Amino acid sequence: MLGKEAALFVTSGTQGNAVAILSHTNRGDEIILERNSHIYLNEVGGLAVMGSLMARTIEGEMGWIKPEDIRASVRGDNIHHAPTSLLCVENTHNTSGGIPLTVDQMKADWDVAKEHGLGVHLDGARVFNAAIALGVDVKELTQYADTVQICLSKGLSAPIGSMVVGPENLIKKARKYRKMLGGGRRQVGIIAAPGIVALTKMVDRLVNDHANAKRLAEGLSEINGIKILNPVKTNMVYIDLSDLGWTGIEWTEACAKLGWKSRGTTSRLRLVTHYGIEMEDIEAFLQGIAELVPKV
Repeated sequence: MLGKEAALFVTSGTQGNAVAILSHTNRGDEIILERNSHIYLNEVGGLAVMGSLMARTIEGEMGWIKPEDIRASVRGDNIHHAPTSLLCVENTHNTSGGIPLTVDQMKADWDVAKEHGLGVHLDGARVFNAAIALGVDVKELTQYADTVQICLSKGLSAPIGSMVVGPENLIKKARKYRKMLGGGRRQVGIIAAPGIVALTKMVDRLVNDHANAKRLAEGLSEINGIKILNPVKTNMVYIDLSDLGWTGIEWTEACAKLGWKSRGTTSRLRLVTHYGIEMEDIEAFLQGIAELVPKV
């Protein structure tokens, strides 16, 4: 499906990214990441703790690192500098609003990475969402990465698990690091089996999640005080409640009154549509929220 030689089951996306990065790098290397990427922000500093790696972060444009910025960030051959060895890309890009990077964007970054002899790792936790949104075969995106991590347990709806794919030599290294991190298990079949269902039955239905997210954003934008922060391309809607005067906690409480789980602490929060949420649920939710919001 992804056009790679070998694959490895891991227990989580974070573990998958970790073993892939370790397989590409040596201690003391520097890796290039988008400043708001999941690997940099939300994976507990694992690249520094486990890999003794430096992070060179770049501000992206809707999650995409421009090739000229990558080129400018690659360290030259200088004894004073940590050598650059890896570029990490995220598609879809979570904090930008679930934005899919296009095939052309992926290729542009791949080309400049290979120009400088860098490995490329794709945090493709939601790469199937990207492929569905762009109307392309997922291989058109994954061809521009040496290794790819995909989550089976997000939009594809498996209860647990991720995969790391890539060339045989890197996956062999990744298997060793998975064992080191406690991810090797004799009972893997019972948790990996749902992943087969995820990959064979749950990809095409992602289009429903995207349609539901667009309707959710459309409906919320009609409520005074709720601002939509990103163009809705896949299954994520980021909102800002500042003009409403609500905190994330007040939003959480309002959703709970309607029988919905939604977690927020600040006035800026993320809503994600997924399997089990249908269009009629979205309509009922929008009606309920509209009734709970103070009338201006």
